[in-house]
Amino acid sequence: MRRRAGVRGAAGWLALAAALVTPWSFVPSSGADDEPSPGTDLYLVALRSPGTSGYDGSLPLRDYRAAMLTQQDRLLDQVEENEPVYRWTTALNGFAVHLTTLEAGRLAAQPQVRLVERDTVRPVTGTSGPVPTASSPTSSTVGKGGRGTVIGFVDTGVHPQSPVFAYRSDLGPRPRSFRGSCEPTGRWDRADCNDKIIGARYFVAGFGAGHLRAGADTSPYDDGGHGTQLASLAAGNAGVNALDGDQNHGTFSGTAPQARVAVYKACWSAPDPDDDGCSSADVVSAVDAAVADRVDVLNVAVAGSPTLDTVDLALLGAAEQDVFVSAAAGNDGARAGHAQPWITTVGGTTGPRRTGTLTLQDGTVLSGAMTATRGVGPARIVLARDIPAPGRSAREATYCVPGALDAARAAGRLVVCERGLVARVDKSAAVRLADGVGMVLVNRRGNDLGADFHALPSLHLGAADGRTLRAALARPGALTGRLAREAAPERKPRVLPTSGSGSGSGESVEPDLVAPGAELLAATSPSGSNARWELTSGTSAATAQVSGWAARARAAHPDWSAARIRSALMTSSTSVGREPGSLRQGAGLPRPDLALRPGLVYDVRRSAWRRALNRQDAERLNLPSVLLSNGRETATVTRRVTNVGSRSMYYSAQAWGFTSHRVRVTPAALRIGPGETRTLRIRVAARPGVRPRADSGWVAWRGANGTRARIPVVLAN
Repeated sequence: MRRRAGVRGAAGWLALAAALVTPWSFVPSSGADDEPSPGTDLYLVALRSPGTSGYDGSLPLRDYRAAMLTQQDRLLDQVEENEPVYRWTTALNGFAVHLTTLEAGRLAAQPQVRLVERDTVRPVTGTSGPVPTASSPTSSTVGKGGRGTVIGFVDTGVHPQSPVFAYRSDLGPRPRSFRGSCEPTGRWDRADCNDKIIGARYFVAGFGAGHLRAGADTSPYDDGGHGTQLASLAAGNAGVNALDGDQNHGTFSGTAPQARVAVYKACWSAPDPDDDGCSSADVVSAVDAAVADRVDVLNVAVAGSPTLDTVDLALLGAAEQDVFVSAAAGNDGARAGHAQPWITTVGGTTGPRRTGTLTLQDGTVLSGAMTATRGVGPARIVLARDIPAPGRSAREATYCVPGALDAARAAGRLVVCERGLVARVDKSAAVRLADGVGMVLVNRRGNDLGADFHALPSLHLGAADGRTLRAALARPGALTGRLAREAAPERKPRVLPTSGSGSGSGESVEPDLVAPGAELLAATSPSGSNARWELTSGTSAATAQVSGWAARARAAHPDWSAARIRSALMTSSTSVGREPGSLRQGAGLPRPDLALRPGLVYDVRRSAWRRALNRQDAERLNLPSVLLSNGRETATVTRRVTNVGSRSMYYSAQAWGFTSHRVRVTPAALRIGPGETRTLRIRVAARPGVRPRADSGWVAWRGANGTRARIPVVLAN
């Protein structure tokens, strides 16, 4: 029999009716470890009425929560007394329960139910690889920022012994509003919450403890490394020496080094790596707990859907609690996940470049990817295929399989290895084992180059340069060369081709922002690899930086709402390369220092998110972006701007970038006092004689003091 926690008697039912008349803290269930019935799957059931974070009625929250649980009980009574795995009452009103397909359909038909979906395991939205030797810091080197804020991470946990999470006195007093706690279990001790890490919990009932790989720790401790990487990028301490054994990777700082970290582990490792990921039920439970704990910023680097799902509904509850929510757009190059207007969805751009050269004795210079700062040579160059170890094949030697090279002929030489068959870093390890002094890795086709942490100085060349090198080696006589690191030329970032894109049929412009998402130096967990530092890539890395910038803005302006912080980051951004419109880059790449003084902001009341959802009308939201679909020839959009500066300011409007439409802003100029809000209208009309087609551009307010508040405007067919 399921344990009940609802409202009893007539007074309770009156409260329920009053509280839940509108359409539409994690509560653990006593049956979370029960075996599911045969023929059932785990389903997530979201009710139309909000969790406590979105409730604005007259009942005390304790009574409203009791009313929610009673409503949940009545629904569960319709499905054979199934015991829920989770109940949610803060960010979401709902539960996770094992159901048959018939039972799921029965619940979905109930008028008080918004959504019923089968639990799925989602991947994290990042990849990691070995870190370069003595790499340049890839995160902000700012020594402060984020003081007094808490960033929550829904991820694989955190490695608490990393120096990036050591307690420092400049963190300031513990935030009084935070209500989280630590769970001392497994490898996680209570002392691991050291006031830099301020809370730690884990959620595994959805994934299933029986489905974990051997050695996985059912605690907030990070088994995989991804959560540690993102927490370090967003909130890692400043000025940390990135040491890994005898390797020094430079000085590291997180984006908001004075922010505190709250851990919500909901992503796990399975025996088959293809099965790794995050159960939707565990993710929703983590979000529910983070909102109940009152985090200031919530970082979600878990793959999402472009359409509304239960995770997004939980993140709506976070927005209603005034939490700044940043989520990764995804890495498959398809439509962006978490594409809801209350979520700051983040895409990825190219990151720092690490390059080197091989200079041949005739002066030929070949350029490629190189991370080592120590040069090599001049030294003789040999093809690996020509120096197989006794008993090993030429093919094994060609690909530098460990143990396949003859040390007598590799010693003191630069060895040329072909890409393929084994990991790139295994090849350099094989060259080192054979006493080579350096490696040149060449592609057979293409110019996809990897900046890896190799066992010895290594250069990765594309296919064309590889052919040039082989031709030089084919000439009579010995060939010598020198490896050297070179300073990469400055290049404007480009949106990664794998970064999730928006859609003209969506609710709003997605992604909202982009940030560097390729080969960023980050701390990791030694449980996930032998290293304590790695390179991380993907929109998850970009999302972590946006979370850090949001924490810095929230610390500098504690009176700003999450919507104002989002607006400040978006309106102060800059365009990325020559992108074909804003459905790839959103507002662009943030300039976090300018975001602290944006002049004007586009604010959104917390209650507006749910109203827009219920009406299915996001166009009325006061977003710092505009998306018009359905190929309308004329349209007018209303927005409101608020002066967050300290004095009255004159602003003039400007619209540019549109090719087939005329866009006009009224009023064209305004004078606005501090704290004052003014309404503006953006009028769009097709140019005479020009057939309307997809179009995009920008609208900006320029202040007399040099500030600029710019938003993207997308006109879709």
